[in-house]
Amino acid sequence: MAAEQARSWLAPRPPEKIFGDSYLVGFGGLSVVLIDTGAGLVLVDSALPQAAPAILDNVRSLGFDPEDIKFILSTEPHFDHAGGLAALARDTGATAVASARGADGLRAGAHLEDDPQRAYGGAWPRVTQIRVVENGEVIQLGRTAITAHATPGHTMGSMSWSWQACEGEACKAIVFASSLNPVSADGYRYTAPAGAPILDGFAATYRLMDGLDCDILISAHPDNAGEGRYNDRPGACRTYVQRSRGLLATRLANERNGTAR
Repeated sequence: MAAEQARSWLAPRPPEKIFGDSYLVGFGGLSVVLIDTGAGLVLVDSALPQAAPAILDNVRSLGFDPEDIKFILSTEPHFDHAGGLAALARDTGATAVASARGADGLRAGAHLEDDPQRAYGGAWPRVTQIRVVENGEVIQLGRTAITAHATPGHTMGSMSWSWQACEGEACKAIVFASSLNPVSADGYRYTAPAGAPILDGFAATYRLMDGLDCDILISAHPDNAGEGRYNDRPGACRTYVQRSRGLLATRLANERNGTAR
């Protein structure tokens, strides 16, 4: 990965309260969320390998102790979202949490065979201790229940996460969505036989995301969700899905007419 791209993704941003006890502790181009459950902290995603110290500094600047982080939830086994997971788990004692396929990628520290981006190559620090969760499984910690949602497509192990945050009697449903971009290395074809499970995965993800309670959307890359670091406009999750549907339709058309790379 180019150093310029890494600098762009890791552009410093101050921690920001989202709603209730949920906070952004990530960067200009990569989202990382902190949830205070009252009985421990939860992180969602971990950005690039070199991002771990800055994430922990942001946690501390909010007045929290990184050693209170109990879980680190993973959206996908890619270096830009899981690269820092091994260091964060080591430094905090937290347990990594992922889907079964996501866990395979985290343990390998590399793209899996069915990943559309596999030909990019590259590797990231392996994660060895992982709690595997299934679609619909709920992680309960303190006052917070976080639901795992399988959202395959970008990778077959992608997982999104939702929870409720409250301020007094006002509560909002927050969704941290995995990447839905149909992005691949050159030469990959979604229209080839090997791409059929990926397309089925995207279709299942679209159905799920369309039906989620979603007052606030956080996407793994903030700019995919709209302007700003998160999207709290009505229909944010459905808009996110529509964007992916359009990109995938264009990609499939380009493959069929021979203009895809």
